[in-house]
Amino acid sequence: MAYTNTDTNMTTSSALSAGMQTYYNRELLRTFEPNLVHLQFGDEHRMPPHSGLVMNMRKLIPLETNTKALSEGDPGESVMLAETEVTVQLQQYGEYARCTDKLDLTHLDMDIMRRTKLFGDAGARSIDAVVREELAKCANVIYAGGKASRAELTAADKLTSSELRKAVKTLKKNHAQTFGGYFVAIIGPDTMYDLQEDEAFVKVSQYQDKENIYTGEVGRLFGVRLVETTEAKIFEGAGASGADVASVIVLGQYAYGVTSLKGAKPRVIVKPAGSAGTADPLDQISTVGWKMDGFGAKLLQPEYAVRIECGFSA
Repeated sequence: MAYTNTDTNMTTSSALSAGMQTYYNRELLRTFEPNLVHLQFGDEHRMPPHSGLVMNMRKLIPLETNTKALSEGDPGESVMLAETEVTVQLQQYGEYARCTDKLDLTHLDMDIMRRTKLFGDAGARSIDAVVREELAKCANVIYAGGKASRAELTAADKLTSSELRKAVKTLKKNHAQTFGGYFVAIIGPDTMYDLQEDEAFVKVSQYQDKENIYTGEVGRLFGVRLVETTEAKIFEGAGASGADVASVIVLGQYAYGVTSLKGAKPRVIVKPAGSAGTADPLDQISTVGWKMDGFGAKLLQPEYAVRIECGFSA
């Protein structure tokens, strides 16, 4: 199940009126959610309240093939389901800015609104980057152009459908489950530009079924739905002669999990002038910011993820 945020009735933790708190929180989420590209494919695990900041996610071990026929009236012996626990440390995330202007805390204030939208964009990219960095740890790596390491890649070693098909082959051999018949690739704009030259590429506008399109989805190719984001991982200067190297993550379902404190959502926090005590002796400084009280991401089935590394067009 993809991670979603639907609750906008968040706890008031500022001097805003209750109505304005709800309004700004909705605006924060309105900007926040369209930028959560990496996060949307995570298997969601909710942390019960008052349970600390450490989450134990359970990882089931795939079963072996069983070709033994059943006898009539005999169900046979039960199998033991093997599982391991994967620990995730939840962290707080947030950011704020000082404002020297006077803010209206009871009616719509355009200065708060502008800052809310700005923090919504930055906050979403920050949370999504947390997920991105976890996915970048996957051990299955394919280097474009037949190269053997990241250090050998040049700008000419562009992503092609060959690397994509190799990633699909790896996921199939590892028995990774699809998302409704397709694997998913998270890809940056430069790399997507190179891949679109393939004649087999199908644009989203060419889909017969245009419902249930993923955030950032631009098309599909060889059984992979391609999802574009400007926040895709780049290994700067890590290639040959200091070339930048792009990362493309190809995923099966249940490859990773995301978790947050139950009820924890990104929210706007406004502190009015005069609320900081001696830190604001003349009641001149207000602050506006955003905060996520607890969030974490973890690879659960690393074999269900493949990282393709490649060069790209400037």
